[in-house]
Amino acid sequence: MDGMLRKTYVMSLVPASIAFVVLTLLKASSALNPGDISYPPIVAPFIFFLSVLFALAGPIFYRTVFAHSVRDMKNTTAHELLRFERNLIRIALITPYMGLVAYMLDFPNLYFGGCILMSLYALYYFYPSQARLTFEKRIFKVRE
Repeated sequence: MDGMLRKTYVMSLVPASIAFVVLTLLKASSALNPGDISYPPIVAPFIFFLSVLFALAGPIFYRTVFAHSVRDMKNTTAHELLRFERNLIRIALITPYMGLVAYMLDFPNLYFGGCILMSLYALYYFYPSQARLTFEKRIFKVRE
């Protein structure tokens, strides 16, 4: 289970990481000038809102729905927990892509910083560590 969750984590994160490197190289070589891209003023707050939604609200809501669905069960199968954890990681790791948009469009510092902080939170909190998975198994009474 640990290996599959880590693979999901890495595979969700690799495209965003590569895109950040490519954008940084394009900006450094002046091949991409973010000042040339115009966008309506509402875009920056909206992308920040999406970052918060995918890093905080979405995972909390999804976890609540899952906990509600298994509340009356004596045990949860490892397969159900694996599916839940994979979806949770996928939801949370949409956040770095919001940070990517903020970086590409050269958002004002408040919104750019907020998107990056939400991305770092999602990366840190939803990493499938052994301690976290053991805790989740205990909470949801997983039988192996």
